[in-house]
Amino acid sequence: MKKLVMIPGPTNVSDRVMWAMLSPIINHRSHDFGELYSAIEKRCKNVFLTKNEVVVLSASGTGGVDASLGSLLQDGDNLVVPSFGEFSSRLGDSARYSGANVIVPEAKLGTVPSLDEIEKALKSVPKVKALCVVYNETSTGVTWRKLRELKELVEKYGALYVVDAISVLGGDSLPVDDLGVDICIGASQKCIAAPPGIAMVSVSDEAKKAMDEVKTPRTQYFHLPKYFKYAEIGETPYTPALSLFFALNEALKMVEEEGLEKRIRRHSHCAKAFYDAFEALDLKPFVENKEMRSNTVIGILYPQGIDDKKFRTLLDDKFGILIAGGFGALKGKMFRVGSMGEINEKLVSNTVSGIGESIKVSGHNCQPSMALEAAWKTLSMLHSG
Repeated sequence: MKKLVMIPGPTNVSDRVMWAMLSPIINHRSHDFGELYSAIEKRCKNVFLTKNEVVVLSASGTGGVDASLGSLLQDGDNLVVPSFGEFSSRLGDSARYSGANVIVPEAKLGTVPSLDEIEKALKSVPKVKALCVVYNETSTGVTWRKLRELKELVEKYGALYVVDAISVLGGDSLPVDDLGVDICIGASQKCIAAPPGIAMVSVSDEAKKAMDEVKTPRTQYFHLPKYFKYAEIGETPYTPALSLFFALNEALKMVEEEGLEKRIRRHSHCAKAFYDAFEALDLKPFVENKEMRSNTVIGILYPQGIDDKKFRTLLDDKFGILIAGGFGALKGKMFRVGSMGEINEKLVSNTVSGIGESIKVSGHNCQPSMALEAAWKTLSMLHSG
């Protein structure tokens, strides 16, 4: 039975993209691969909204993070990495593995640190090499919608600006050049709706210069300056995951055909439909501040008496729908729905119906039909105007 994959990535992949993986294997040191790599880079730039160089890695998003920080940092570098969830915490860990001194402004789960706290951290040491932030915290469903204000702080203190956009690239506004982002990390399996296994990293000239100055890189396979060099001849330094490259190129074609602005608007409407539907079920979002609620990861608190494992197992067994539970301290307290990639009216409706029926059977007093009605009221706006 084919499952409806509504976790926060990997997400549902269209047949068209899956079929692209059946393309014949080619020589990765050939003109054919050079054309493929060039097409992917061009399309990635259009999604990142950047003129910066984009490197395509055979790795998960975390590999993209390790490549970025492992190529940028050396022992003793000062880094500010705000922590407000599992993945922002991991970002700090990656920096420590690269020898950096990490200053960590922390915030309660479901929120983000204040701008004053970020500035205090930037002032706490003589020279900060970079501010590294997670744009969309997948573990909580928080989107940090202050990237422009953070840019101003970065410029004030002369630091580089690194953004982990893994679970939001292609699903929410992210004008990399306009925001002055030096390194931005995305991945294939989230809003781009391709299979997992590819990371994309945009790198500014200033960041490339900083990487060239690193005397002892922490990585060989992920050393980005080596990728810049090989990209000049349309190659990667090591054997790429060819089938995944074909799939990514096809997925990016689909983004191009839909139009980035239209795609982002679709994600926004579908997210609102989920929030409205869950409100009709008397379920509360984990993130209280509406402006911070993610359009790609919908985090919802369980009502009292609902068992996480039993509920999600019922949803899987009876409806074939996969959603995610909570991380760490939030385990058993919330569920998370991925609203990304191929998300549309049908996927929202099926997911809302399945969750409504399953949570009612699990003991929550609600009316699933009202949830579906609320979702459709919002979804009706998707094609208006």
